[in-house]
Amino acid sequence: MTQFGAVLIAGLVMAVGGVGIATGAEKTIATQKTKDVVVVLKSESGQWTKGKNTFVLEFTSAKDKQPVNAGTVTLNTSMTMSGMSPMVAGATFTPDKTPGRYVGTIEFADTGTRQVTVTWDGLAGKGSTKLSVPVR
Repeated sequence: MTQFGAVLIAGLVMAVGGVGIATGAEKTIATQKTKDVVVVLKSESGQWTKGKNTFVLEFTSAKDKQPVNAGTVTLNTSMTMSGMSPMVAGATFTPDKTPGRYVGTIEFADTGTRQVTVTWDGLAGKGSTKLSVPVR
């Protein structure tokens, strides 16, 4: 293979696989077990920060720790502040090639602890859970 061919193949692999976060490179931000599903929120830094954040939601079976297809997934956050209306933010998701993983992005205008609601509707059943996550 020529050097040009090797560079071209490497570029294509990076372009196709470059969406999201590399599997296994993330640190856990929060974990919540609900019924038979465990939901894990992860990011490369292990935290959410002011500005744009890329993160992963992983859904696994509480019984055998195997990935589960959660189907349609949503994540919404809110933060209440005295004398103001709640600050609300929602995430957008891109499908990941690994089952049970959902790559998301969310943006925060400022820091503070957010109440996070995750919902899903798919092969894993229909459910929701709540987390408390600081934005630093």
